[in-house]
Amino acid sequence: MVVGDVTTGTEVLVIGAGPGGYVAAIRAAQEGLDATLVEKDAYGGACLNRGCIPSKALITGSGLAHEAGNAEFMGVHADPAVDLDKMVEWKDGVVDRLTGGVEKLCKANGVNLVEGTASFVDDHTVRVAHGGDGQGSETIEFEHAIVATGSRPIQIPSFEFADDHVWSSADALDADAIPDRLGVVGGGYIGMELATTFAKLGADVTVVEMLDDVLDPYEEDVKRLVRTRAEELGVEFHFGEGASGWSEGGDGGYLLHTETEAGEESSYPADKILVAVGRQPVTDSLDLENAGIEMNERGFIETDDRTRTAVEHIHAVGDVAGEPMLAHAASNEGIVAAEVIAGEPAALDRQAVPAAVFTDPEIGTVGMTEAEAAEAGFDPTVGEMPFNASGRAMTTGHTEGFVRIVADEETGFVLGGQIVGPEASELIAEVALAIEMGATLEDVAATVHTHPTLAEAVMEAAENARGQAIHTLNR
Repeated sequence: MVVGDVTTGTEVLVIGAGPGGYVAAIRAAQEGLDATLVEKDAYGGACLNRGCIPSKALITGSGLAHEAGNAEFMGVHADPAVDLDKMVEWKDGVVDRLTGGVEKLCKANGVNLVEGTASFVDDHTVRVAHGGDGQGSETIEFEHAIVATGSRPIQIPSFEFADDHVWSSADALDADAIPDRLGVVGGGYIGMELATTFAKLGADVTVVEMLDDVLDPYEEDVKRLVRTRAEELGVEFHFGEGASGWSEGGDGGYLLHTETEAGEESSYPADKILVAVGRQPVTDSLDLENAGIEMNERGFIETDDRTRTAVEHIHAVGDVAGEPMLAHAASNEGIVAAEVIAGEPAALDRQAVPAAVFTDPEIGTVGMTEAEAAEAGFDPTVGEMPFNASGRAMTTGHTEGFVRIVADEETGFVLGGQIVGPEASELIAEVALAIEMGATLEDVAATVHTHPTLAEAVMEAAENARGQAIHTLNR
């Protein structure tokens, strides 16, 4: 850290050390550029510290406990006890190891690390305020900048995260006790992942959602499988209802109040209320107007396919630049930004960016759906393989869901895939690779897959689209 009121210079200044920022800084350094990374909080950003990694740790822990206690059909009888403090301690240990690893990687690649909060003075200068009394500030002049400040949970009226009983997603991940009753506001991927997790840990979970279903905009059959499984776990859903407020209940807990568009009001008991209605960009401390950077009506920074803002030498990557708000997309954008600055012919290609939801069952998607392919002018052909016909799925006890592959009828080129079922987040990578490399259905089908594996379902779906499936009925 540079202490005091001094001025330094750098070729590439990166603001924010999340999955977009630290990757951008490392790649810039690898390109031979002098790179400086400013972070005010913790290396790894929201994903590593308060999102992707800690949530998946708790999802794994809760899933393990639930499976152990519900495996009588396999001849396994157990009554596991969950020590939430120990689980959270383990989760925190995973996070600490990874955040420390990010810092070491940055240093090993020659990135200059600066701790503090950066704000633009003009389009070539930022001011960095260092935390702590007497730490002062410094001015950094840059040739190029990359804004990667990420996002934070959206707060809604009457639900302040400062209230102990109102949780953000980060609060839920640091819970010191399992609430008897959990109210969840929002049926998107964050709400559904955490609703499932706490239901498996023994909480009575109630989800209220303004829309008429969960997980908008996934396809109906995908959503139905996840919703049905959640209901089997005891999750109660109330659709078409928006959270309007809360009050203290007569039993020492609280009441979550909702209202429909028609004005009908309802109340649901809860000990904790998780608000998971989306995320908003973190830009309030940046003074973007001083640099001439434009934002859209939702507050996200506008960028082109080379991650450049309206100020050509200033880039924006990750959640702060809007959809897709995915950690791996942020990292890809960070690489593109650094390579563009280095003079490489890099640009974003969104056609093969996968997405995953770590519910039970998992969801993995990439590329186009059948409807999107038709709208884009293709004549789509679709193949499916249900997991209840997969030998490996049967041996895991998880046979819900399917693999679906969408391809162009004329050429056979793979256009997209939707997977819902066991290990969907892993399996979708094969479909993403097929799209990225321009593979055809024949390429996927002719690739010999290990038996017995879940991945065989991808091969069978490709064969099904060609009318040549062996282990499922052809469409």
